[in-house]
Amino acid sequence: MKTPAQIIGKSASGLPQPSWTSRTPTGNPDATAEAAAITTETKTLVNMIFARFMAIYGHKFKSCFETQDEIRIAKREWALSIQGYGEAEMVSAINRCKETLAWMPTISEFLTILNEQSGDFGLPPARIAYEEVCRYADHPTAHDWTHQALYHAGKATGWFRLRSESEDRIFPDFRYNYQVICRRVRAGEDLSVEVPVALEDKSDNTLVEFIQRWGDEQNLSSEKASTLLFYLTKPAGTEVRERFRQASQQRAESWGLSIKLPDDYQA
Repeated sequence: MKTPAQIIGKSASGLPQPSWTSRTPTGNPDATAEAAAITTETKTLVNMIFARFMAIYGHKFKSCFETQDEIRIAKREWALSIQGYGEAEMVSAINRCKETLAWMPTISEFLTILNEQSGDFGLPPARIAYEEVCRYADHPTAHDWTHQALYHAGKATGWFRLRSESEDRIFPDFRYNYQVICRRVRAGEDLSVEVPVALEDKSDNTLVEFIQRWGDEQNLSSEKASTLLFYLTKPAGTEVRERFRQASQQRAESWGLSIKLPDDYQA
């Protein structure tokens, strides 16, 4: 039976095992290219998913994997499958799994739950929606949109901005606007009725963004940072979160890190 440290991917020295790349050639250039295309945000999301599944399913989760190679391959497949979905969608799907499934879901089962959580309204993931909006931002009224939510999210973001600004500046704003529009769709609202879209509160960062920034500040890998900050997925102010935080603080000290872990991630 493997320990939680082994499942998450740490060696006997306490350092994380390489779980996203391998020095051993696979002989498949397409697979290598796919792995290289996985974003840091997606990797962090997968690490959080696996950490939560380990906490939810316990020994059942551990029994799914026998070697570090199995963990590495599984994480890569999960990352390739969930690209384009956001943190809020992941959290909702994980909570649904906890309520309905006795065992960790397969990728297919998890994607089905993701789609069900979206209400099956034909709404594409934010990343895919963004790519379509950018392709047709120069003539939005002439395009046959996959879903009208894309048009309205593009309009709320600004067609000129979508054509001219870099992705790292414009995508967060589009994603926020798209999420607002998607909520209106799921609530059965008529999108033809104009509703002002509020500006995103930039001080209210998502947990994924906080983990990435905090890991960079501490010079830690995304996997190691997400392992240490897993306790932030627990409800604020609860004994459960504090217990996990103390365990993470001890783990950090065992790794030789002289840092005080944050109490929360929202200002």
